[in-house]
Amino acid sequence: MPLQTIALSALTKVAVGIDRPEDVVVAKDGRVFASDHQCAVAEILPDGSFRRMGPKGGAPNGINMDRQGRVLIANFGIYDREEGPLQRFDPASGQHETLLAEVGGKRLTSANYPVMDRAGNIWCANSTHAETWPQALDGRADGFIFVLRPDGSSEIVAEGLKFPNGMALSADEAFLFCAQTSGADVMRFAVLPGGKLGPGERYGPVLGKLQEAGGAQVAMADLGYTDGVGLDAEGNLWVCLPAANKVVVITPALEVVTVIDDPSGEVVNHPTNITWGGADLKDLYIGSIRAGYVLKGRSPVAGQPHVHQLA
Repeated sequence: MPLQTIALSALTKVAVGIDRPEDVVVAKDGRVFASDHQCAVAEILPDGSFRRMGPKGGAPNGINMDRQGRVLIANFGIYDREEGPLQRFDPASGQHETLLAEVGGKRLTSANYPVMDRAGNIWCANSTHAETWPQALDGRADGFIFVLRPDGSSEIVAEGLKFPNGMALSADEAFLFCAQTSGADVMRFAVLPGGKLGPGERYGPVLGKLQEAGGAQVAMADLGYTDGVGLDAEGNLWVCLPAANKVVVITPALEVVTVIDDPSGEVVNHPTNITWGGADLKDLYIGSIRAGYVLKGRSPVAGQPHVHQLA
């Protein structure tokens, strides 16, 4: 079906007062969790309120789940000039643990977004090793993607990336998509046996302009810094453009369609990740690094289920 624009009036603010809710994940049983700078993870309750769970530390960023219902946390520690490991929190037991703090001899300083495949591999981006994260938006290519396999082995599987950020696996898990924030684009990698990746290629067009130091001011609506991505059930790749307060879609035909646009930023303020939940996977949640709330609405297309949402 043709993609439809989502009206700003159709979006509701939930979890008002939450701190830096960069991402949202919806469990198979319908429970909703969001990143929160004040704890490991916050649960968004049915009445729209939230409760904090687990210890504070670093900056929980992209989150996802494993099949046991444990929350996978990419800790963007560089935000507070701390370490940035891959972590896991179990809402049932309260156990909070570090899964990986170093890979290939490199410390994780800016783990950004994790996604798990059906084989149990956890794919995750480490955005940069700059001293502060804004410095990394200068186009340097020091980011990488790593994998943590079920046997405990880990490996850097793609490097030389420009602030790798949100990721998504195709429905058949043949491809891994990754946004390059300071490339203003999305890369696609073939997934190879054994938890490895083939060479990357740009997927679709460049999605906007970047602000160059000392250069002419770029209009907000034209800024293309890419952040979180997510696939819907029809193979459309939704891409958050936080600096432009937009969410766009790259269709399977590689056309770009704007589905959410808020020039004022009064409702959609620096959207960083999108995810789907609900019985029909049409409940849409939008996270943000700037807004003190999460947005909830209805999607014109169902989301592609994550591994933890599969039967």
